[in-house]
Amino acid sequence: MSKTLQAIRGMNDILPEQTPLWRYFESTVARLLDGYGYGQIRMPIVEFTELFKRSIGEVTDIVEKEMYTFADRNGDSLTLRPEGTAACVRAVLEHGITGGGQVQKLWYIGPMFRHERPQKGRYRQFHQIGVEAFNLAGPDVDAELIILTWRLWGELGIRDAVTLELNSLGTSEARGRYREALVEFLSARISQLDEDSQRRLATNPLRILDSKNPETQALLVDAPKLSEYLDEESVVHFNGLKARLDAAGIPYVINPKLVRGLDYYSKTVFEWVTDKLGAQGTVCAGGRYDGLVEQMGGKPTTGVGFAMGIERLILLLETLEKVPESIARQVDVYLCAFGDAAELAAIALTERLRDQLPGIRLVVNASAGSFKSQFKKADKSGALYALILGDDELAKQEVSVKPLRGQGEQQSIAWDALPAHLAPCIAQG
Repeated sequence: MSKTLQAIRGMNDILPEQTPLWRYFESTVARLLDGYGYGQIRMPIVEFTELFKRSIGEVTDIVEKEMYTFADRNGDSLTLRPEGTAACVRAVLEHGITGGGQVQKLWYIGPMFRHERPQKGRYRQFHQIGVEAFNLAGPDVDAELIILTWRLWGELGIRDAVTLELNSLGTSEARGRYREALVEFLSARISQLDEDSQRRLATNPLRILDSKNPETQALLVDAPKLSEYLDEESVVHFNGLKARLDAAGIPYVINPKLVRGLDYYSKTVFEWVTDKLGAQGTVCAGGRYDGLVEQMGGKPTTGVGFAMGIERLILLLETLEKVPESIARQVDVYLCAFGDAAELAAIALTERLRDQLPGIRLVVNASAGSFKSQFKKADKSGALYALILGDDELAKQEVSVKPLRGQGEQQSIAWDALPAHLAPCIAQG
């Protein structure tokens, strides 16, 4: 017997009962970004592997251990994108849309791929919404990105469940000086480091600051602080960001150990974290990457952005019971027709209703059936109302409207009056 076909571990189907919440979340974010003047860009999910090695950094965990990389039939090394910023930078460079100092404010949505150990809130195929802004050097755009996410949390009803953590990494030169001091400090105590931190000491020492090992964290208490090595430009920029967030009334916490896992960040880095999802606490993160475009072959171009994990935010909405009631309902009205003549009349009637009530979610019973079986389907659909069309109603050109969720008594409504009768009912639902 052949093996039952299944999805790849960590790559999940999103079923019909789940997609309404996804669509609600995605449309809420899209509407918000439209309001802030960000335009959508769509990039391929496969890129040349070299793109991620040059941008993310060859000694990062993503490039070393997590990428899905393969050779195509031409022998080129390709990779399923593990994140969106590098692909977005490649796109704006290829099409020249940031040349000459042009300001670009962009956003994208789609699947990303990393070969990690699947667990709740972390998958091998996961979905992100990313936002990137180019050729805006001041702290005002950093603040705008944070403010718009704060507004999003408000619209979703989850502000009380998330905390903003901030840090500044400084310029690459300042970070280089700090790296030397940190390596010197840790090298003298290498035997006290956990195995993973010992490996990172020679490749990516700043990531040791983010270690989850308690002994390593205790050791870092006396380590040099990144803030002590920041250049004046970065200090001014960071103070400007904090002043704008204070003016907007957005609370935040300074986390001096926040470094992010990608090599291209500089100056501002931030994370929105929650304690409602266990170990997978980061729901949105980003920062500034002023040197990335030049690093990838372009002219000096400032950049800043963030990415939010859709799966984690969907999980947070469900955990906090912040799913709007209307999202759970996929049907407004269910029409039950009895008899050949009524079934034919139902076609014209329902299409007229769709014309007159754009957006109505109206299902017509398929495959006939008894009165009892059709009503059972109507109730199971979650509809607010059932429309009944039989020989008696057909003769009078009426429809019986039966509330299914306790909104009043059954009524007989003339066909011409049906749109006006249903419109406020559906709006209230």
